[in-house]
Amino acid sequence: MSADRPFEAGLRRGAPAGPPPTDSEPALLEQIQAEIATTGPLTFARFMAIALYDPLHGYYRTAAERPGRSGDFLTAPDTHPIFGAAIARQVDEVWRRLGRPAGFVLREYGSGSGTLAATILAGLRSDGSELASSLSYEPIEINEARRRELFERLGPVAREPDRRAPATFQGVVLANEFLDALPVHRLVQLDGRLQELFVAWDAGLSGLVERPGDPSSADLAGRLGRDEVRLAEGQVIEVCLAVEPWLAEVAADLEGGLVLVIDYGHQAPALYDPARTGGTLRAYAGHRAHADPFIAIGRQDLTAHVDLTALEAGAQGHGFDVLGDVSQSEFLVGCGLEELLDRVRSNPATTMEAWLSLRSAVARLLDPAALGGFRAVLLGRGLDPEPPLRGLASRRPTG
Repeated sequence: MSADRPFEAGLRRGAPAGPPPTDSEPALLEQIQAEIATTGPLTFARFMAIALYDPLHGYYRTAAERPGRSGDFLTAPDTHPIFGAAIARQVDEVWRRLGRPAGFVLREYGSGSGTLAATILAGLRSDGSELASSLSYEPIEINEARRRELFERLGPVAREPDRRAPATFQGVVLANEFLDALPVHRLVQLDGRLQELFVAWDAGLSGLVERPGDPSSADLAGRLGRDEVRLAEGQVIEVCLAVEPWLAEVAADLEGGLVLVIDYGHQAPALYDPARTGGTLRAYAGHRAHADPFIAIGRQDLTAHVDLTALEAGAQGHGFDVLGDVSQSEFLVGCGLEELLDRVRSNPATTMEAWLSLRSAVARLLDPAALGGFRAVLLGRGLDPEPPLRGLASRRPTG
């Protein structure tokens, strides 16, 4: 981010997306068929893991661009660099509250090609933060093509997490639109009983279908019992058991600091409300959303809304304090988004094109019907909850 043209660096402009794909990746479809023939119907979590994370052909493993204007969907970092500049202020505040420790780490899950990291670092520099010259950035990214782009883009500030021996750190763990793509189980209430929806192959229909059966894990019913969830007859929901091991991994490494989760999600009563009869599973391709996970396998994203009740309960079980849960809009305003806008507006080097682009992006970032409706969950370790972190300062009173 240059000093004379703030927030213009990193903004991607791409050609309009073409029609979304419908044909599946042949190798993935064959793999799924073969596994069903060998072991029987798959849990939807297993199907989703293959479709998204297969090492050779999974959606998140191939070299094709995924988020971005020429990809399948736009994340907040792709919308405009001001998003990262706002988060930079929260990162800086955590560093200061911890006493400005040396070796402060920003670890990002699902880092992609480093768009968010680059804009956070640029935001720190633009604010004159001393952290900008000492921050270490650790990307957690399974796509080798994206990792190469990231290390080339960020240079020596980026480093590989050391997995050879236990090594705790102080810092910020960032998961922006990461948890929604973890594999989920699909459940349904049938004849008064909780059933799991398994993925089967129907030769007559020449395709994948869902078949109900007894739940594959007692943890599924246990999760609903702990959250006091009662399903209506015929109601379909998704349950993600993968959040727990992710939290365990984060807790093992983060000695002190903040875990910032930004995603679309709800507390359990709203997520599993009987009015939401079909669940929240969605597929994304070519900037279009639909509800069929069995087309374009390996060529479309699959997501489900995050159970924030389970996330927060799991975090507390691993020794984190739940500092707050606010909308993305409230979080960004608390981090000084309006001040960042004023800085751009008052800069004589700001072009009309840049200003209009920024105004449009900010509207999307704050719109409750768009990215502004995402939730920001702040989990702390070794951080005093009072006064609230700046990202929580503008939250609306509850009750």
